[in-house]
Amino acid sequence: MAGLELISKNRCFDGEVRKYSHFSASTKCNMTFNIYLPDVALTNKEKVPVLFYLSGLTCNEDNMITKGGALPYLSRERIALVTPDTSPRATGIDGEDDDWELGTGAGFYVDATQEPWSAHYKMYSYMQLEIQQLIFESFSIDSSRVSIFGHSMGGHGALVLSLRNPGYYKSVSAFAPICHPSTSNWGQKQFTAYLGLNKDDWAEYDASELVKRYDGPPLPILLDQGDCDQFYSSKQLQPSHFVIATKSSNTAIELEDRMQPGYDHSYWFIQTFMEEHIAFHAKHIRS
Repeated sequence: MAGLELISKNRCFDGEVRKYSHFSASTKCNMTFNIYLPDVALTNKEKVPVLFYLSGLTCNEDNMITKGGALPYLSRERIALVTPDTSPRATGIDGEDDDWELGTGAGFYVDATQEPWSAHYKMYSYMQLEIQQLIFESFSIDSSRVSIFGHSMGGHGALVLSLRNPGYYKSVSAFAPICHPSTSNWGQKQFTAYLGLNKDDWAEYDASELVKRYDGPPLPILLDQGDCDQFYSSKQLQPSHFVIATKSSNTAIELEDRMQPGYDHSYWFIQTFMEEHIAFHAKHIRS
């Protein structure tokens, strides 16, 4: 495990949750992540599938793995889980900690091209290229059986990574994702800062634009949204834009979109439907 520093490990649901730190070539700073490994992976008896989970604004690598309730279902299915951080940290960029919607905890899973962010904020490359290769080289993981999901900003990231890499992910799901960031405040603000004013560049990180030109094998997508989500009501998420774009395009997207009455944007919502999301991925990751 060259380059990985073990910070902690804890026994949990017939496996271990481990936290690691490493220096990232993409972000040029130290990054941390958690990984849940079922026993069969810990003992190298078999290579297991893996789920990557991307968290939302203000979160870090700990939120989902401690609050999402996924581990008993992952243990049952013998699937590993990786929860990366949501941004670089402590880079020395002036103002990176001043605004919860920009900078620390708000990497938006893009590769920034604008100063001062461009030196460190390369979260797309970190997620799609660097951390996955590190995981495959360091653990008993089957690199041909990979799926991805996320929440809010992380749901946006999961959709973007899967749509930009046809055939790579077996399935994708999202809890209350930011679906059309080019047309919402959550997106326009970050895209302007990280990518500049060219909206063609924005479209490369916008699921509602990417799905219109998806040209790959069938991609199963599960999307859950609560109808009492304050960010849904304020038009920050816009799942209907993604649904319309998907259904009006001649693509191989297999979309199941669900509106969940009474649920908000919190981890109580995520916990409620986590078992169904794990079952969805388990079905497709082994097909």
